[in-house]
Amino acid sequence: WGTSPVRDFRAWRRTARAKVEEHLLVDREDATPYDAEFDRGPQGDGYTRELVTLSLTRHERVRAALLTPHGPGPFPAVLLLHDHGAKFDIGKEKLVRPWYDDTRLASARAWTDKYFSGRFVGDELARRGYVVLCADALGWGDRGPITYDQQQALASNFYNLGSSLAGLMAREDARAARFLAGLGRVREVAAVGFSMGAYRAWQTAALTDHIKATASVCWMTGLKEMMVPGNNALRGQSSYYMLHPGLPRFLDFPDVASIAAPRPMLFFNGGLDPLFPTDGVHVAYDKLRAVWHSRRAEERLHLKTWPELGHVFVDRMQDEVFGWLDAVL
Repeated sequence: WGTSPVRDFRAWRRTARAKVEEHLLVDREDATPYDAEFDRGPQGDGYTRELVTLSLTRHERVRAALLTPHGPGPFPAVLLLHDHGAKFDIGKEKLVRPWYDDTRLASARAWTDKYFSGRFVGDELARRGYVVLCADALGWGDRGPITYDQQQALASNFYNLGSSLAGLMAREDARAARFLAGLGRVREVAAVGFSMGAYRAWQTAALTDHIKATASVCWMTGLKEMMVPGNNALRGQSSYYMLHPGLPRFLDFPDVASIAAPRPMLFFNGGLDPLFPTDGVHVAYDKLRAVWHSRRAEERLHLKTWPELGHVFVDRMQDEVFGWLDAVL
């Protein structure tokens, strides 16, 4: 936006979204019924736990954690999107405390200690009055675990079939957002994620209007600034979950995120994050700021770099995200 020959913003959004859709290499519409099955778990601290099994595409049934606050509702909701971290034994369990598997609980506790100040972000949100849905991406938890070296082989199989691993994840996340928005207990939906989950959050907001607000922690940069020797984007393996061949010829990362404008969006990055150097973060933030400014919606865009932090989503960052969600939903 701003350099495109399309001068009407709504028309630009439609054109840009269509360009992203084209490069996902996965069929646009999947009318497979969700056919959701709910399995009630033990009560949480002010919320109900469930495992829900549903069809996000026609290819596979997926099990997700669903937390619902006690009370009459409807409630605001969060589609919670897990990170990559090259740790595949847990997916949704990185963010929602597993009540169904002690082995995964031990692994998940170690993960939350490392990145989230010992908190399960999904449980914190549920205690604060949000419905939370968190599912495994292909390769993690119930849908894995794969090994680090299997990622590239998995992606190559998708490409040989004329499809895309990153495209499938994008489609599934958009379908999960539609499912969550359609629950009678839900009022409106935000997308929240850390690291790869942050990428998934702003990508989902770009692909579906069911996402009303987005909080993205530790995944935003300019492509040019990221394409430097040693960066994860150039190593293969993990990058295939976030690689849409050909799309950067048309849209950079902040351009894709801007398809969601002028809806509320929050971006946090750590000043010491080795994966996203500050020069790339500043380039992306400048592009995002210009789009929301053009829509006279600067107050809906919250951009912040935490100079003392690295690649983490610690408690003080979480608390600011929670307060922001309370204000915009």
